[in-house]
Amino acid sequence: MNAANTMQGFDFQTLGALLLLAALVAMVSARLKLPYSVGLLVAGLALGLWAPGSTPSLTSGLIFFVFLPPLIFEAAIQIPWKPLRREMPMLLALVTIGVVLAAGVVAAGMHWWVGWSWIGAGLFGVLIAATDPVSVIAAFKQLHVQPRLHLLVEAESLLNDGVAAVLFAILVGLAAGGEASAGGIGLQLARTVIGGIGCGALVAVPLILLAGRTSDRLVEVTLSWLIAYGSFLLAEHVHASGVLATLTAGMILGNWGFVGSITDDGRQGVLNHWEFVAFVINSMIFLLIGDREAAMPVLAVIAMAAAAILLSLLGRAVGVYPVMAAFVRTRLAVPWAYKHVLFWGGLRGALALALALALPGSVPERGQIIVVAFAVVAFSVLVQGLTMPWLIDRLKLRAATSGTADEG
Repeated sequence: MNAANTMQGFDFQTLGALLLLAALVAMVSARLKLPYSVGLLVAGLALGLWAPGSTPSLTSGLIFFVFLPPLIFEAAIQIPWKPLRREMPMLLALVTIGVVLAAGVVAAGMHWWVGWSWIGAGLFGVLIAATDPVSVIAAFKQLHVQPRLHLLVEAESLLNDGVAAVLFAILVGLAAGGEASAGGIGLQLARTVIGGIGCGALVAVPLILLAGRTSDRLVEVTLSWLIAYGSFLLAEHVHASGVLATLTAGMILGNWGFVGSITDDGRQGVLNHWEFVAFVINSMIFLLIGDREAAMPVLAVIAMAAAAILLSLLGRAVGVYPVMAAFVRTRLAVPWAYKHVLFWGGLRGALALALALALPGSVPERGQIIVVAFAVVAFSVLVQGLTMPWLIDRLKLRAATSGTADEG
């Protein structure tokens, strides 16, 4: 993916207008007790219908190189290592076996049911397996769900995104005529994963050590920016996984940097700063998704979109329930309520769209894949995101009733 021209169409006037709209939507959504992302998407749709072309174009470069690194980083710095390590066997199963199963179900369905080529169906299956927990996590914070459920949903989504991005890169390489042998694929997989993790550590560790030589909160926040974007860009430069690099860098800062190098004042400053950055970027993403959705010829591919939505839900179910059932007799067993939230909370978002927009022109169904991907994202945000608070209450997963949720 090319990082050039990622900010075309952005100016101070447009940015100011979008931020004002985002603030108003946030206020109205809070009063109506609606998920913020749902309100933003609806506002973006309305803006696109009322004033088409008034917002910047949503490109893969804009999502991938500008929006994605801070979103991953903000979530990663808040994930505690100790409970994550305890849940890691189940999480790794979900984001490897689960993602492959989910992508396989979608790919097979789009090939046999819709008639797409195997390469187009496979690429769509992988990109639509990438989940985005923004709406769900916002509901979690508002409803105060149990910490373990919060950790499982957020960590699974972050690791899921990393794996989906790696698999997508491998399939794009194969589509471009890359080596299709098991050894070649394995080598590329290892280079992408290990390279991404290594780049994250290579950038984060020295900058955290540098932060330890100052007590200036603003300098510490500035260095956190360099860690977030530097790790991502370095990994992409060496053809490794930028998603895994930023995830690694964020977890190193959150679990090591905050303990030894970053001051207490700096730690709170970094957390508050990145919470604000995530708010602004999520606002931009959902408004621009809605605006672009308004211009999409969704009605022309409505049957394909409906099939893709059903297949994505089926794939998510296949990727969650059987995998988690394998741990039912272990210390990692979770109640059925958690499984239902992981299934229904597997919303699609920015990464799925970035990957769809980055599809090479040689993929026969590229245009259809982009439109269908936007339709699936819109469905997941509007329907799944809107019903998530109801589901949490229905399953009695608020912290005040945590005793019942932990049973079974």
